[in-house]
Amino acid sequence: MRRLRYNVAISLDGYIADLDGGYDWIIMDPAIDFTAHFKQFDTAVMGRGTFDVLLRQGSDGALPGMQVVVFSRTLRASEHPAVTVVDSDPVEAVIALKEKPGRDIWLFGGGKLFRTLLDAGLVDTVEVGVMPVLLGQGIPALAPGRPSPRLQLTDTKTFPSGIIMLSYTVDRTV
Repeated sequence: MRRLRYNVAISLDGYIADLDGGYDWIIMDPAIDFTAHFKQFDTAVMGRGTFDVLLRQGSDGALPGMQVVVFSRTLRASEHPAVTVVDSDPVEAVIALKEKPGRDIWLFGGGKLFRTLLDAGLVDTVEVGVMPVLLGQGIPALAPGRPSPRLQLTDTKTFPSGIIMLSYTVDRTV
């Protein structure tokens, strides 16, 4: 079965975006092979807030070589042909996506969708690129909710820019 991987950049104090959804604080380290990273996925899922940030920056939401699924009860699919708009339960939709053949699924953002899918037991890994930045406020990596499962550290990488990549599997045994 395909894995659902929450793969995001995060500030040292736990935010995935500033209060306006901006992410210009993310360091684009040339030592990170983004082409190889993108090739690990053929599907990306995101919430409405993340999609709106992409639209504000001039994107149509498409990611090269990927099916992009946006969960929203208010967007009209006909107005966003570059993505698949799903207005039903994200849990059911992600279960169906995981059962299809293909590469891993990128949980692109945001914190509310992450909370929903984590609580449903659908997130397999949490992979964060910790930026050497303190935002002080912003959009948290995980929306408030019930206690979350433990994570098991599986990999670390440190880059000259100060970015630390941390990879964890979600421990479903607890």
